[in-house]
Amino acid sequence: MRPPPEGFTAGDLDHFPDLPAHTQLLDGSLVFVSPQASFHTLLLYVLENGLRRNLPEDLRLRREMSVALGPRQCPQPDVVVIRATADLGPMVTAYQAADVVIAIEVVTPDSEIRDRERKPQLYAKAGIRHFWRVEQDADRATVYVYELDPATLVYVPMGIYHDKLQLTVPFEIDIDLTEIERL
Repeated sequence: MRPPPEGFTAGDLDHFPDLPAHTQLLDGSLVFVSPQASFHTLLLYVLENGLRRNLPEDLRLRREMSVALGPRQCPQPDVVVIRATADLGPMVTAYQAADVVIAIEVVTPDSEIRDRERKPQLYAKAGIRHFWRVEQDADRATVYVYELDPATLVYVPMGIYHDKLQLTVPFEIDIDLTEIERL
């Protein structure tokens, strides 16, 4: 497969046969995901269950779904919270940035720069109001919570959480991050 000179577009992703699972499009280039460590999978389980317990009726949670940010940008956050109206059925392959309430990335060794730098830039520019970056610190999770400054379209830090993630924005959230130790 050879990319066109201007790079691939978000519309191309649905038309490539046999792309590996969780292929993303960043800056017109295809990004393939490495196999994930157990910590990554267990942490996603903790976040997913905790968020579902707190999720208002007008929101939905999805794991590893693409988000169309522009013609050459279609990343796949580890977790997204979307508006229920964006859930158009089981054949949807990507959500629009305007429908994303929270984008969550769990950093892995192969995704450090993408998850710490490039993806937050793209999410902010697309107007996604809340971004969480999750890092592994020894065997514990550290969640960095950011909110978009609408004047500058840059994320500002709202808090760093280690054992318990308690927030009131964008809705009441209470997640025991130490649950990963019992899985």
